[in-house]
Amino acid sequence: MTQGNDSLATLQRALDQLGDVLAAIHDDQLSDPTPCEDWDVAQLIGHVLADTPRFIEALRGGEPDWAALPEPASGDWTGRLRSDADDLMHAWHQADADEGAADWQLAEFAVHTWDLVKATKQDRALDPAVAERGYAFMAANLTPENRGGAFGPAVEVSHDADPYDRIAAFAGRQV
Repeated sequence: MTQGNDSLATLQRALDQLGDVLAAIHDDQLSDPTPCEDWDVAQLIGHVLADTPRFIEALRGGEPDWAALPEPASGDWTGRLRSDADDLMHAWHQADADEGAADWQLAEFAVHTWDLVKATKQDRALDPAVAERGYAFMAANLTPENRGGAFGPAVEVSHDADPYDRIAAFAGRQV
């Protein structure tokens, strides 16, 4: 399997597990805090739901508004994510794009999957390959100079930390 195909296969697994995490979130958890500063569960779900169409737009040559604040989640957020995930994978298969860029997307989904699992206190195993690939991308591309407001400074974790704790800590989360 090529590097790009492996990236897409891992992205698909990241989207599938995010869908499973979203399916386990209940309405009474929407106002709970998350590891994402200033966002509750509803706002974080809204953010991940907005990511997928933005990634599709970028793949198709558009310039999505990454700074636009998403609407908090409501309705069938799991169904919407699964439908948008199918559209994203379809867009990847049609795109004339470097499939390695899928690692950026899966890093985004890996970090926010961890955020949602922690915020909603889900006890579930997550695919370590998703976090490992996302971490490798972030470690190679996210520097102190380009962290912006989205990422805090990296937090130290032990060398044998779980892959999701490692990527979350690198993204500035307290683990």
